[in-house]
Amino acid sequence: MSEMKIPYKIYLSEDEMPKAWYNLRADMKNKPAPLLNPGTLQPMTREELDGVFCDELVKQELDDTTPYFEIPQEIRDFYKMYRPSPLVRAYCLEAALGTPAKIYYKFEGNNTSGSHKLNSAIAQAYYAKNQGLKGVTTETGAGQWGTALSMACGYLGLDCKVYMVKCSYEQKPFRREVMRVYGASVTPSPSPTTAVGRKILEKDPNTTGSLGCAISEAVEVATSTPGYRYVLGSVLNQVLLHQSIIGLESKIAMDKYGVKPDIIIGCAGGGSNLGGLIAPFMGEKLRGEADYRIIAVEPASCPSFTRGKFAYDFCDTGMVCPLAKMYTLGSGFIPSANHAGGLRYHGMSSTLSQLYHDGLMEATSVKQTDVFEAAERFARVEGILPAPESSHAIKVAIDEALKCKETGEEKTILFGLTGTGYFDLYAYEAFHDGKMSDYIPTDEEIARSLGQLPQVD
Repeated sequence: MSEMKIPYKIYLSEDEMPKAWYNLRADMKNKPAPLLNPGTLQPMTREELDGVFCDELVKQELDDTTPYFEIPQEIRDFYKMYRPSPLVRAYCLEAALGTPAKIYYKFEGNNTSGSHKLNSAIAQAYYAKNQGLKGVTTETGAGQWGTALSMACGYLGLDCKVYMVKCSYEQKPFRREVMRVYGASVTPSPSPTTAVGRKILEKDPNTTGSLGCAISEAVEVATSTPGYRYVLGSVLNQVLLHQSIIGLESKIAMDKYGVKPDIIIGCAGGGSNLGGLIAPFMGEKLRGEADYRIIAVEPASCPSFTRGKFAYDFCDTGMVCPLAKMYTLGSGFIPSANHAGGLRYHGMSSTLSQLYHDGLMEATSVKQTDVFEAAERFARVEGILPAPESSHAIKVAIDEALKCKETGEEKTILFGLTGTGYFDLYAYEAFHDGKMSDYIPTDEEIARSLGQLPQVD
């Protein structure tokens, strides 16, 4: 089909929206390793996980053989408020770069939360509501997940308790206030309101916090409060399942115009956006139906893929959550407070970790000043202020497009634009004022953190 027939924005109709999530694990030859009980170091049973997560979500978490899960009608109706999201041909960026590459991005910022996180937030809140629970607890780093979950809980009438990484809580007061608009309570983490928070503060009263700290607090509250369960915005298999709608819509839209991406690029923190974007494409790769070059982009200040270790580790700093086998920097690793680009989690999804370990995808890390430079370059020609997290993917998409300019190759690039950066202007201000630095942890710092990994045979 002629390239001229491809519009700037490709929208699907409601009838074309996916009616089922795709479970990538069903096509994996090497399945992700099971979660382990932190006390016994044995695989977690469904009964043990039921005390932490919602019943239906536990089923999804443990199922690595069912390829598709039907999306309940109520969730599909909620999706229609902001989905299908557009697949955009970045004609203006291509022209500015002078590249023969064709660049597409899937834009997930068309909702008040400003990110893709709402795709899983509404699913998890729906299952909590159906179970008859009073509310849920969670953590949030940059704030996208907390905002999305507060929206979903507000819609369904559930209580929502959010533990927000302290440095983000202080840097992003407006993100915090949006959560409160939707009825959530927001507590800076670590806090003196939980036993694990008090323990962390006793050890380091000046800590700026981490997602690992916030997870520990949220889990403690969920497991000690009747009628509550804990929900997580990334990392877990169930989250990647819900986020597969990103990739499914992208593939339907590209197939509609006969477009096949050569390179697929996503930012990588815990893995929700990347896993969702690549799901159907990786499925084809696993089944031998097609091949794609898939690149995970992470911050140089929190480089779990590129400098971490593939090992069992705690998912939280308080060491109360199950252990997951993943690429990790150690559960005690805390990124520099000067790191403003999000993607702060110490580990990576066990599903994505296994795929990376098996050589089915690549990973690279980028410095945050380069990330913000790429973000501004994109904003000035495409008209969207991107989230710092998304801008990691933008940076590498631009690099790959410029390589095509050098070689004359007409490759097709797809990247995930996870959301908008309107709540991240503190970080943009630091970049403009020259106050942003590129702190990169030393080998000694990472080795010290990895030295605390649990001993699992």
